[in-house]
Amino acid sequence: MRVLLVSPDRKDVVEARSRGSPRLKAPFPPLSLLQVAALTPPEHQVTLVDEAVEDVDFGFPCDLAGITAFTSSAPRAYDIASGFCKRGIPVVIGGMHASACPEEALQHCDAVVVGEAEGVWERLVEDAWEGRLQRVYSSEDYADMRAVPAPRRDLLRRERYVLADTVQATRGCSHDCSFCSVAAFFGRRIRSRAPAAVAAEVRSLPGRLVAFVDDNITTVPSYARDLFERLIGAGKKWVGQASTAVLGNSELIGLAARSGCRALFVGLESLSDTALKRVNKGFNVVGTFKDTIKRLHDVGIGVIGSFMFGFDFEDEAVFERTTRFADEAHIDVPQYSILTPLPGTRLHAEMEAEGRIIDRDWSHYDGGHVVFAPRGTTPEKLENGLKAALKYSYSRVDILRRLFGVSARLPSMLAVNLAFRRRAIPWATRSGR
Repeated sequence: MRVLLVSPDRKDVVEARSRGSPRLKAPFPPLSLLQVAALTPPEHQVTLVDEAVEDVDFGFPCDLAGITAFTSSAPRAYDIASGFCKRGIPVVIGGMHASACPEEALQHCDAVVVGEAEGVWERLVEDAWEGRLQRVYSSEDYADMRAVPAPRRDLLRRERYVLADTVQATRGCSHDCSFCSVAAFFGRRIRSRAPAAVAAEVRSLPGRLVAFVDDNITTVPSYARDLFERLIGAGKKWVGQASTAVLGNSELIGLAARSGCRALFVGLESLSDTALKRVNKGFNVVGTFKDTIKRLHDVGIGVIGSFMFGFDFEDEAVFERTTRFADEAHIDVPQYSILTPLPGTRLHAEMEAEGRIIDRDWSHYDGGHVVFAPRGTTPEKLENGLKAALKYSYSRVDILRRLFGVSARLPSMLAVNLAFRRRAIPWATRSGR
């Protein structure tokens, strides 16, 4: 068969491009689809289309179309599915959103994959080939990471990505934050590949900079220590994500830096301990944030610090308070978004039960729109506050102010800030509610 795998962009982004908006380089390639491609038996031909970097050809000759989608890209995924279904081509939808809302997804396609593709995709492809495609495919257990094949990176158009080389060492998250869909999709048990295999993959990649897409590369310190030691001398720089729960370990942070770590994405989320405890992220302690950031800076690791607005225990002063903290703590790259009750999370279930969901357009579940009734402000003020924070922190003046005196990290962190600015400022200056 000819199998087409599609990663849809957000519907509003596609519509903006149709009106002449420029197409920017995408941050990362869709690693999940590269792994699905690797799971496909070799007798079938696979083509991958990432709509973030190229248009979908609805006339493409294929025998099976597989689409993955996050919640914000689900409406576009359904549009793409409709286009191929009209031609009589069997369509399968998977990913986090379809796993959380399989009945909804089934209204737009022939089959749905619930959960991880490993263990079911091979059977699905065989069923499609034999003409007996089932409606729902779901694995009985989580995938053994040691048996996951290497991604089909030969399908990538490397030049269209800011960072083309991505690696996954572990899946799962031991934490259970109520707003996060990671534990619901990947489970709370940490599954990992052999550190030697991960290090060998990193060394084999053509680029000098690698991104670990793990939700927390340091979640198991003993594993992280083994991996980092194997990366020393590889000649690679890398970025990843880490939790404050482990970042008090100076020895592990120093080892990460020696292994090539140049930046970590850290979910700080809020400057309110009460708000953090409310969403089950009490291991984040606001009073330790500045020390954590300094500890990372001292070994040359930049900090991409993430904050969300809209918690019940915050007032309208939260925007200025947060941007001021980003300046004072010298967060290299502050990232702001609006708290979003994604389907499949406890936060969504709680807000649904409270009757607080006010917007059911999945394309708005992107961290930039208010889809629930906030308690500390109005939806309009919350959305405008996010835009004001973005405009302030990504102004040229504030970028230079935050990075002043950090000569060792300046080139890389300045580049990341400017890349964020190219995306954030146009969005923040458009008309809103």
